[in-house]
Amino acid sequence: MREVILLKLGEIALKGLNRRSFEEIMMKSIRRRLVSAGEFSVTSRQSTIYVEPLNDSADMDMAEERCAKVFGAVGYTRAGAAEKELAKIQERAEEYLREELELADTFKVECKRSDKKFPLKSPEIAAGVGAYLLEKYPHLRVDVHEPDVTVWVEVREEHAFVHADARPGAGGIPVGCGGKAAVLISGGLDSPVAAWTMAKRGVELTAIHFSSPPYTSELAHDKVVRLLRKVSEYSGRIKLITVELTRLQEEIRDRCPEELGTVILRRYMLRAAQAIAREEGCLALITGESLGQVASQTIQAIGCTDAVVSMPVFRPLIGSDKAEIVKTARRIDTYDISIEPYEDCCTIFTPKHPRTKPNLEMVERGEGAIDGEALLREALEDVKTMYVNAYENAGR
Repeated sequence: MREVILLKLGEIALKGLNRRSFEEIMMKSIRRRLVSAGEFSVTSRQSTIYVEPLNDSADMDMAEERCAKVFGAVGYTRAGAAEKELAKIQERAEEYLREELELADTFKVECKRSDKKFPLKSPEIAAGVGAYLLEKYPHLRVDVHEPDVTVWVEVREEHAFVHADARPGAGGIPVGCGGKAAVLISGGLDSPVAAWTMAKRGVELTAIHFSSPPYTSELAHDKVVRLLRKVSEYSGRIKLITVELTRLQEEIRDRCPEELGTVILRRYMLRAAQAIAREEGCLALITGESLGQVASQTIQAIGCTDAVVSMPVFRPLIGSDKAEIVKTARRIDTYDISIEPYEDCCTIFTPKHPRTKPNLEMVERGEGAIDGEALLREALEDVKTMYVNAYENAGR
């Protein structure tokens, strides 16, 4: 074993008696992601997941990129393995970190000795490795406060490892630990970010998308698929269920009070989403709403839409402003796709003057102008289903 990827566990380490089950779910997720990267061993020891290539054909760059997006790891790093002798550790540090050390002016060495049977203590190992590197790289100076490079030495059960600073991991908890929920996904900025945020809390996602051809196009649907593919880099495979609402939307447009059109549509979307969620074994719904962002996202409007479902509705972005949502969208690489100019069904037939403070009695009376339940049943009889996964051969 010459090189490994070490993933440092975050809050999983605090899960007590349930910790092992969280680790197993996380390791299964990693193994699925790495199928097309080659053969790897994935194991867990001392609050760390070890990803070890089993042969020279394993693609470590691909493995690192995919491990960086696994929820559950607070940090990750590639590390060089060495035999547990000071001389071997010194040589490995010089070789493995050569590029970083040649470009640096200052450095320091930090050591963690998990194997307490190792004859040298952590300060002695750090001093020995530091002295060796100063000899090999005379241009370097020691700076224990703000070094250009920190050389980390970890002495563990079977090997010692050397590496530079760990990079931030995806955080959160492994997908599958938090139950299953259905996310209402559009082509905008908010819903993909909401989906990612809930996946970060361990929620397995089923996505529900509403289309209205010919007012919405296949390009709009393709946009949603591409957004979900970005989310699936973190969440794993997502089942996408598409519901066509053309007739229902036309009836709302033609017969219901215009100023209530958006709220009435949202109510039918939640009804449809709840019916699908129950069939899929989901325990909650997820939306991308942010309080006050548009007329249908006021407290009064949200109260009117939630009145039609009994399932919990999670709104992870409810207190976020647009700048915060954009920042996350850029982080997960959905921003550029989201701003492509394809209509979704939420943006067609938008009232000129929507009512921002509707009450439930008013909305229910407005709904009475159509046989929405019959139209909804018709729409749910002909849904389209596909699976979205960023990684080929990754399975579930």
